Amino acid sequence: MGPSLIVCPHCARLHQRVLLKPGAVASCVRCGHELYRHSRLSLSSWLALTWGALAVFCLANYFPVAYLSMQGLSLSASLPAALYITWQQGAWFVAVTAALFTFAFPLGQILFAMWALQCIRRRRLPHDFRYGLRVLQGLSHWSMVPVLLLGIVVAMVKLADMAVLRLGEGLWAFGVLSVLLTMLSRLSASRLWRMTEDAGLVPRSGQAVDFDKPLAGCTACGFVQNMPDSGVCRCARCKATFHFRKPRVEHRVWALLLTAAILYIPANVWPVMTLRLPTGSSSHTILGGVIELWGYGSWDLALIVFIASVVVPLSKLLALSILMLSRHWRGDRVQRQRTRMYELVEFVGQWSMLDVFVVLLLSAMVDFPGMSQVRAEPGAAFFGMVVVLTMFAAMSYDPRKGWDAADPQPAVKRPVVY
Repeated sequence: MGPSLIVCPHCARLHQRVLLKPGAVASCVRCGHELYRHSRLSLSSWLALTWGALAVFCLANYFPVAYLSMQGLSLSASLPAALYITWQQGAWFVAVTAALFTFAFPLGQILFAMWALQCIRRRRLPHDFRYGLRVLQGLSHWSMVPVLLLGIVVAMVKLADMAVLRLGEGLWAFGVLSVLLTMLSRLSASRLWRMTEDAGLVPRSGQAVDFDKPLAGCTACGFVQNMPDSGVCRCARCKATFHFRKPRVEHRVWALLLTAAILYIPANVWPVMTLRLPTGSSSHTILGGVIELWGYGSWDLALIVFIASVVVPLSKLLALSILMLSRHWRGDRVQRQRTRMYELVEFVGQWSMLDVFVVLLLSAMVDFPGMSQVRAEPGAAFFGMVVVLTMFAAMSYDPRKGWDAADPQPAVKRPVVY
C-alpha cells in the first residue's frame, strides 16, 4: 500500500502525508499553508473534550451572564433572553442570525464532532457518516462564541454608568466555552477523515491514481483522485460532487462584494440601536458607539470595536477586490503574499459581528420597563448582512487559480514539517 496523498487547498500542490511527532505541523512546500498537524490528544481525549464543551454550553446558556439593578429594579440577562427580547421587538433578522451563530451552530459543531468521534472509536461508520462530516465542515465556519464573549464585555462596559452590574455565572461559562471551542476548531472534518483513514475504516487518499492525468482532492473529505476532462467529479470515498476549480468564481465573488459594499452604506448611516429613557430617546450608529466607549475611558475596547466594525469590513472588501483584480502571475513570492492576504480575510471574517452581538445583549441588559430599553434598529440588520455576504465572498474565492498560472498540476512533494 502506497503513501497517502493530500492536496493543499490554497495552491493545489500534492503532498505525501507523512507521520508526524506529537505537536508537529506539516506545511505546504509551495505556499506555506498548514496542511495538517499531529495532535497531542488521543481519540478518547478529544471525545472527553466534546463532552466537556457540551456541559459548559448548557451552563453558559442556562445561567445569566450578568445581574443588573437600577433604582430598585433588578433583572438577570442571559443569551436566550436576549434572543427572545430582540425577536419580540421585531428585529427578527438580528435575532435569527445571532441565534444561529451563537447557539445553533456551536451546539451542532459539538454534537457532530462527538458523534463522529464515537463512530471512529467503535470502528463502525454509519451510511450517513459522510453527510455528518459535511455538516460539521459547514458549521465550523459560522460558530462565533468567542465573538459573543467579547460582545458581552463591551455591553457591560457601556452599562457601567447606567446600572449596578454584577458578573453572572454564564459569563465565566462562556469564557471556558470559548477556549474549548477554539480547541475543537482544530478537530475539523478533514482531520476526522484522516483519523478514519489511519484507522483503516475508509480507503486511503491517492491510491491507484494515474499521475499522468489531472489530479484533485475532494473538497469534502480530501480524497485525491483523477479528474475527468469535464472538470466535475464524484468522490469515490464520500460521494460528494466537486470541481477541479470552483466554477463562476468571478461572477459570484463580485456579486457578493458589490452587494456588501452597497449595504455597508446604510449599515453605517442608519442607527444600529435606540436607547429609550424617561428623559427621551437617543439613536446610536456604529461610529457613535466607538466614540461613546472612548468617552467612558475604555479606549482599548473602543479600539477593538473600531477595528472589528469599521476596519475589518472595509479591509475584507478591499482585500478581496485586490485579489480579484490582481490575477497575473508575478512569481511565487507575490502569490504567496496573496495567499497570506486571503488567509487573513478568512480568519478575521466573523469578528465583524461584534456590534450586532452588542446590540443583542444590550436589549436584554437594559430591559427595565418604564425606565430604559434598548431596541435594535435596521442598521444592525444591514451590518449583519454585510458580514454574512463578505464571509460568503471569501468562501467563494478560489486561491488555487492564482497558482495555476505557474503550474496547474505540480508534482507530488513531501510537506515541510516543523
